[in-house]
Amino acid sequence: MWEGGSGGSARPTLGLVSSSNATALPLIDISRFRDPGADRGEFLAGLRRAAHEVGFFYVVGHGVPEELTTGIFRVAREFFSLPEADRLAVENVNSPQFRGYTRTGHEYTGGAPDWREQLDIGPERAALDLAPGDPAWLRLIGPNQWPAALPELRATTLAWQAEALRVSREVLRALAAALGQDEGYFDTWFDEEAATHVKIIRYPGRPAPDADQGVGAHKDYGYLALLQQDDVGGLQVQAADGGWLDAAPVPGSFVFNIGEMLEIATQGYLTATRHRVVSPPAGVERFSVPFFLGPRLDAVVEPLVLPADLAAGARGVSQEADNPLLAAYGENALVGWLRSHPAVARRWWGDVVADRG
Repeated sequence: MWEGGSGGSARPTLGLVSSSNATALPLIDISRFRDPGADRGEFLAGLRRAAHEVGFFYVVGHGVPEELTTGIFRVAREFFSLPEADRLAVENVNSPQFRGYTRTGHEYTGGAPDWREQLDIGPERAALDLAPGDPAWLRLIGPNQWPAALPELRATTLAWQAEALRVSREVLRALAAALGQDEGYFDTWFDEEAATHVKIIRYPGRPAPDADQGVGAHKDYGYLALLQQDDVGGLQVQAADGGWLDAAPVPGSFVFNIGEMLEIATQGYLTATRHRVVSPPAGVERFSVPFFLGPRLDAVVEPLVLPADLAAGARGVSQEADNPLLAAYGENALVGWLRSHPAVARRWWGDVVADRG
């Protein structure tokens, strides 16, 4: 489900980019949102431009401790260095909730296998005791799988997840203010039942020169996505002209992008932007950790009332035959999981797949 640019670590400009040859995305210093001495109007206008015109931006000033940002990559490298048997002990085919380890080539985007291996982690919750007729998406609630061979991964990941949630919630509150709403407008759906999600990912070098799909072009279906990427690069963002922008790694930053739920909520004033990951060259590996800010699974997105000047710039919700956007978040999330992980779908969700033809 997502992601970094083709190398380089030059600091991006504060302006917006439109050329497919550009290598910079907007940069937002989120500390200005909580700084009483900052020009709030100027900050919100810059954030609004970045989210409306590009849909992707870097965030600095987030305050996440360096020991966590370096620690999550350390445990990621240790996990993917474990013997295969230890990784397969937590393989996601063991989990109806799509949690755990996915082997390279076993997640699909756009119908083609992605060249990456990963560990999927959600909120730490028990599976529900469901009755006939309950919504199928409630089966997404359940426990994580943690590797017994690397016990420190759990504590480090959950600590990083908590910080990613804090930063994502702050960016969402800033976006609400930038859209003319109360800062807490979106808070209702982001309580302790929110459907957040972390992926710890390793991209091996491409198996052949022309096999470059690390992750195929797609959009994210939550509210916001946050990405911590290493210095290798590979994330590309589709520009308005159809070309691709490199989201080159910027030290100390997270990359943020708008998800489909915000597109629905703003009637397309904010648009979920297509993006992809190009595999690194043979012999090079890339690590990244995305965090997806999803609401409660029972959330139903309702359009907010934009100020007249912003409403005039709303582009409407995207209508794509192969990717219909659903306002009911649980259903939207379930469609994404079933499409991306066919092996898990066959083992645990056969009844749902059969009902949908």
